[in-house]
Amino acid sequence: MSKTFDIAVIGATGAVGETLVQLLEERDFPVGHLYLLAGDDSAGQAVAFRGKNLRVRALSGFDFAQVQLAFFAAGEAVSRQYAVQAHSQGCSVIDLSGALEQALPVVPEANAQALAGLSAPYLLASPAPAATTLAAVLAPLRSVLTLRRVGLNAILAVSSLGRAGITELARQTTELLNMRPLEPQLFDRQVAFNVLGRVGEEAEGGHAALELRIARELKSVLGVNGLKVSVNCSLAPVFFGDSLAVCVEATEPVELDKVAGLLDRQAGIERVEEGDYPTVVGDAVGQDELYVGRLRVGLDDPAELNLWIASDNVRKGSSLNAVQIGELLIKHYL
Repeated sequence: MSKTFDIAVIGATGAVGETLVQLLEERDFPVGHLYLLAGDDSAGQAVAFRGKNLRVRALSGFDFAQVQLAFFAAGEAVSRQYAVQAHSQGCSVIDLSGALEQALPVVPEANAQALAGLSAPYLLASPAPAATTLAAVLAPLRSVLTLRRVGLNAILAVSSLGRAGITELARQTTELLNMRPLEPQLFDRQVAFNVLGRVGEEAEGGHAALELRIARELKSVLGVNGLKVSVNCSLAPVFFGDSLAVCVEATEPVELDKVAGLLDRQAGIERVEEGDYPTVVGDAVGQDELYVGRLRVGLDDPAELNLWIASDNVRKGSSLNAVQIGELLIKHYL
């Protein structure tokens, strides 16, 4: 009989947690016993898994010594309170919140080899969706380009703020279409039919915490010495799917045919042919692939590469990357 692993999913009733559970089933992850955990307000709900409805348990008081691997998909506060505790009880942790700077960010397409220098129990992080997406696209290009600088303009879906973001956009849209006065709740202003130029509160130097997180994680995952990264995140009135406008500066002239050929050969990447471009609604939502288009050399700099990426932030950017990290662990290290 194949070896199985007892798994915990924290935040199992959230958008990312539910998708993560679905992917564990779809990808036939060798789950022995699956513990679905959430806050007290969500305990008692049921989530479908392998033909059964599993009851969600309260996270408080859970003994992590009874599981080998835990996925934390419940936000920063929960990860800060429980993830290190789980790790100290011998449980390997994959955190999706970005709260644990001591956790190693992993994107299997880009830095799977980084796990070789670690030992169990593992404390790992699945990066922010935009960082995961961009790292997976840029990683194969390291063989033909010496990356010097990456500029990212990330146009994010409201699901980047979880189920609350989805609910708020739906509510605002309904209010406006019915010509009722709007009072923003989750956001500081109207997001429906609008674009917000910042996601979250300012942190250092006017940068939002999410922008700092993306820059930090992208540098770590790509592992390019001296790489400079600039990030701007905006919030669009889109439920699911992130759109990334990327400018890469290299130390040598960009050969577009080589770049296109590398992307064409990379599993999990769909390159849209010249003259077309991908969108989240038409292409990426619900898919495991990353969609890349609008490859072009800079107008004034032959060492500049511009491209456009569309991806499902909840499925590929969050849940699937975390599951793929888990697959690496159980195949080679646990």
